[in-house]
Amino acid sequence: MPHRFALTAAVLAAPFAALLAAPAFAQAPKPGDVTTSAAIAGIAQFDTGLDQGGDFRWGGLQASGNVTRQFASDFAAGVSLRYDYQDWSFDNPKAFGGVAPWSNVNAATIGLNLAWSPTPEWRIGFNPTVEWSGESGASAGDSLNYGAVLSATRIFSPDLVVGLGAGVFRQIDDTKVFPFLVVNWKITDRLRLNNPLQAGPAGGAGLELAYTLGDGWELGAGGSYRSYRFRLKSDGPVPGGIGENQFFPVFARLSYAFGAATRLDFYAAAFVNGELNVMRADGSDLYSDKYNAAPAVGLAFSHRF
Repeated sequence: MPHRFALTAAVLAAPFAALLAAPAFAQAPKPGDVTTSAAIAGIAQFDTGLDQGGDFRWGGLQASGNVTRQFASDFAAGVSLRYDYQDWSFDNPKAFGGVAPWSNVNAATIGLNLAWSPTPEWRIGFNPTVEWSGESGASAGDSLNYGAVLSATRIFSPDLVVGLGAGVFRQIDDTKVFPFLVVNWKITDRLRLNNPLQAGPAGGAGLELAYTLGDGWELGAGGSYRSYRFRLKSDGPVPGGIGENQFFPVFARLSYAFGAATRLDFYAAAFVNGELNVMRADGSDLYSDKYNAAPAVGLAFSHRF
């Protein structure tokens, strides 16, 4: 399955994490081939009301890169790097004592991408990841998230790849396990169902329906579930505590491909069923509040070298 980069991922980042970095059903790489890709993305969530009073907004940037080598016809390995930054603003959040629970959040991620094909039809993927996720000023040693994604996919035809995957991640003091569906289905020459995100610490890969308009243009719409957990700074309102943002991003995408290797994506989204949580340093619950459907826009640029 092709790797994707986009807004997300942990946009801590944005909810979209993985822009198309390879066309669907691209020709299989040959032994010795090296694929390198890079992406940069930005997102802005607009003012959104909290259920118990007050509102908030945030904007973020993400930069990512990936290098993969095809070592043999049945085995490929690569490494991926990503850095995410978010700037949050709160206005009188009553559920949090009227004080902003956090301000700037950073996340640095390194992962391995391992793929083995025991037969021409089957592909097994294993993706271990280590991430440091915390507010500016938080202890790096206390901000560790780690885990792995395991997936198995089968090529049923040149137009259909389906599989199952599962992720297991330790997010600071909480272990999360989630299954997800892997799909890349060329329904018609113009219509395609696929995964818009890379599964990782924030959740599964989601689903997106994409339609090719022609002349490099494509429309898409989809959704997923995202959960970001990060350490709070030691001199903040909750010293050394834990922050969390959970939501379902529902999005529409308009993309333009500048040839086979370069792509620009514009996203309009709503983050629904969202919730912000604050835990003490020991992981016990302290504050929590749900928020209204949050409007957001994003822009991402990716290139394969």
